[in-house]
Amino acid sequence: MERASSLQNPGREKSASGWLNGFIGVLIFSGSLPATRLAVLEFDPVFLTVARASIAGLLALCMLWLFREQRPARHQLLPLAIVALGVVLGFPLLTALALQYVTSAHSIVFVGLLPLATAVFGVLRGGERPRPVFWLFSILGSLLVVGFALSQGVTASPIGDLLMLAAILACGLGYAEGAKLSRTLGGWQVICWALVLSLPVMAPLAWWLAPPTLSGITPSAWVCLGYVSIFSMLVGFVFWYRGLAQGGIAAVGQLQLLQPFFGLALAATLLHEQVSPGMLVVTVAVILCVAGAKKFSR
Repeated sequence: MERASSLQNPGREKSASGWLNGFIGVLIFSGSLPATRLAVLEFDPVFLTVARASIAGLLALCMLWLFREQRPARHQLLPLAIVALGVVLGFPLLTALALQYVTSAHSIVFVGLLPLATAVFGVLRGGERPRPVFWLFSILGSLLVVGFALSQGVTASPIGDLLMLAAILACGLGYAEGAKLSRTLGGWQVICWALVLSLPVMAPLAWWLAPPTLSGITPSAWVCLGYVSIFSMLVGFVFWYRGLAQGGIAAVGQLQLLQPFFGLALAATLLHEQVSPGMLVVTVAVILCVAGAKKFSR
């Protein structure tokens, strides 16, 4: 009995460590939208996107050199490009553009669909055959989001909502492709190589699109730029992919369902944005739909 217990404990410790790392990753990601919301008040959204990718790319290059990581194989370059387009360029750019039209609290409702989008792309990429109940939850969750957007009336921004939906699709594809690639390339190595792959494009664009003068930029905007560059784009993924590797993608991936709650709390606390009861109800309903879809995805 003692021998069996000693053999099981390492597995339990590894699983617990995976949940802890995943939880830290989700906490870091939860601050992305409020920080982006503040940053786009003073930075151009396109510049913010390429600047954060450039800063994170330089840090990723240093990490890869420090740990002397081998270069990815040729057949891994296309998946890495998809990851880069999804989570390095697509999601940050589309959310930065969307946050010019909607509040971060409003946009976080759409983030509730991110686990579902990841699951759908995982099904498509992996060739799995989910149960019919999976698609029921999927359609119901989508209808809830669309219904919430329509309930805001014509004063709501359809452009902002469409940009957020596109951002979720791009991120879901990047997450699914990255999770698949991490099985052979490694967890944190995926985001690092994706950042390095995009660096030759992002760095020149950041230099070209930089504001003519930086004297008017407030310290809070610089702090937000630093946060989305270092934590949202790099450090969060280090914890996130490490958690997925230790605790399992399906299990630890459920932690994404907590992200809207953390994000709404940050938006209300830091940005003093009003979070309506209806918005909370929709967020909870969307999370329940995602949880049901994930449960019946196999």
